[in-house]
Amino acid sequence: MRNGGVSETLSKNPSELSGEAPVRRLAYSDLPAVISIERRSFPAPWSLAMFVLELSKPAGICLAATEGEQLLGYLVCSRYDRVWHLMNVAVAPEARRRGIASRLIARLLEESRRELPFTLEVRVSNREAIAMYERLGFRSAGVRPRYYQDNGEDALIMWLD
Repeated sequence: MRNGGVSETLSKNPSELSGEAPVRRLAYSDLPAVISIERRSFPAPWSLAMFVLELSKPAGICLAATEGEQLLGYLVCSRYDRVWHLMNVAVAPEARRRGIASRLIARLLEESRRELPFTLEVRVSNREAIAMYERLGFRSAGVRPRYYQDNGEDALIMWLD
């Protein structure tokens, strides 16, 4: 008989109790699922080698949101001298609009202790992402013309101090 008592409940992560996807460090073993989400999320997806490189950087923070054994989303952030650069955030299309990207970024802010500013680039056409970043405190600081090679779209540069 399985014990469904208090000790089992207390041993769970609070996000598991609330039905939220728990966030943990991204692992090399997650990369097949990462590549699957990446290809379904971006017109110019990162290669496996790019993810391996970012995971191997000791100063970086790479996170995963999961549900059971299933990867729902991930985040890759690199530290450069005096700034954090949020390089990649993606959520599986079927898991979007559940706050997963926001939770990944909130965990990133916790783990970094917010000692340095953050920057990112986002497609000017990605209104949902821009709105999410603004809700999290990021502010636009300019445009990188023709930043995206797949279609020449501009990137909005955003900062969080």
